Amino acid sequence: MDLEELADRLDESADRVGPEVERTVHRQAILLRGRIRANASGRPGPNVITGAYRSSWEIDSFPVPHGGGAEVGTEKPQAKRLEFGFYNMTDSLGRHFFQPPFPHVEPAVNAISAEYEQAFREALDRIFGGG
Repeated sequence: MDLEELADRLDESADRVGPEVERTVHRQAILLRGRIRANASGRPGPNVITGAYRSSWEIDSFPVPHGGGAEVGTEKPQAKRLEFGFYNMTDSLGRHFFQPPFPHVEPAVNAISAEYEQAFREALDRIFGGG
């Protein structure tokens, strides 16, 4: 391969970086949200009462230079209390709580960590392999 061909291949690969990274991040955000929702469907995570908390987990995708980003989260006020517990504390209404933690976010993040790394390895193959 001569330098001209190499330059052309690098240009083509560079054009694929942003869209491929954006797709990969969004796919991983979907997987993470799914794992969180599954973990928030009963023990060892929080029990389901109405399903409103579980379904409140959303993805907020946003652009970044040469790719994309995503946040997975909820606006529900009980999220931190469910994840980390609420031991021997009094809330703003004066109620006293001894609520144990029901982790559902951290286990989801840990579960997809290896998948996340593999997804980006595959994205690199698509970027530089042209597929």
